[in-house]
Amino acid sequence: MKIKMEGLSDIASFSTKLQNTLIHYHSIEEDKWRVAKKMKDVTVWRKPSEEFSGYLYKAQGVMDDVVNSVIDHIRPGPWRLDWDRLMTSLDILEHFEENCCVMRYTTAGQLLNIISPREFVDFSYTVGYQEGLLSCGVSLDWSETRPEFVRGYNHPCGWFCVPLKDNPSQSLLTGYIQTDLRGMIPQSAVDTAMASTLTNFYGDLRKALRKA
Repeated sequence: MKIKMEGLSDIASFSTKLQNTLIHYHSIEEDKWRVAKKMKDVTVWRKPSEEFSGYLYKAQGVMDDVVNSVIDHIRPGPWRLDWDRLMTSLDILEHFEENCCVMRYTTAGQLLNIISPREFVDFSYTVGYQEGLLSCGVSLDWSETRPEFVRGYNHPCGWFCVPLKDNPSQSLLTGYIQTDLRGMIPQSAVDTAMASTLTNFYGDLRKALRKA
């Protein structure tokens, strides 16, 4: 699903295709996943990606807040930079509608800088899903590069957030992430970083929601 910026002429069909890809991931049977990391309040699984030679990661945990608040902290906007320790900058390059934009963001180095700082240019789209929301994204081929960053590439990624049936003030957050970090990194380092990054993401998001 490679799209150049100028290929975004039909936003509606592009965003629908992205949404359907995420719904497909969300329906993959449990026995196809292998546990990558398990903590008491978040589990991360992985399976080979259908998009590239790396893995599709799935993360899941319960958040003590309502769906809209959880997704507002995740999607591109002022809150994300406040709490996401991996993200070092975030700029909205283009706004299409309230729920739809192109953003450029950068991430800090990881694993004692074995993984150097990365830059991503992503299309982001948030839409209703069942009783909750889906916020999804995919990288675009953006020609303008900055020498201090390696350009990473997010294959279709997204976060499903739905209220818990027995407690609507809590939400079940399920994420699907498949990032090609590019550059010269051993796959084992990528796998270590991705599982840890996802468990940290849940912990940091919980703290941010408690503060809010």
